[in-house]
Amino acid sequence: MDHLNHVRLSPTEVTSGVLEGATVYGPDNDTIGTVDHIHSESGAAIIDVGGFLGVGTKSVAVPLAVLDFMRDEDGDVHAVTTWTKDQLEEMPEHLD
Repeated sequence: MDHLNHVRLSPTEVTSGVLEGATVYGPDNDTIGTVDHIHSESGAAIIDVGGFLGVGTKSVAVPLAVLDFMRDEDGDVHAVTTWTKDQLEEMPEHLD
């Protein structure tokens, strides 16, 4: 996926309602997770990583500042980060 032509979200669009379910892509354009929800008070996105078809996934908290949220040509929201799937999987699990 070529993210260069995608439109970055405005700060007012960075809300749970818009971001939940967004695919997160790593530095090699690999899918590394999905945004489960946002903790606006802590400035973190809770991302589900690992597993297969939702089984065996774990949730990790990632600062919103390390995610670049945008819309593709179809209007679908996704995020890009420099973090890898391995780095996210090594993080401690986030428990609500």
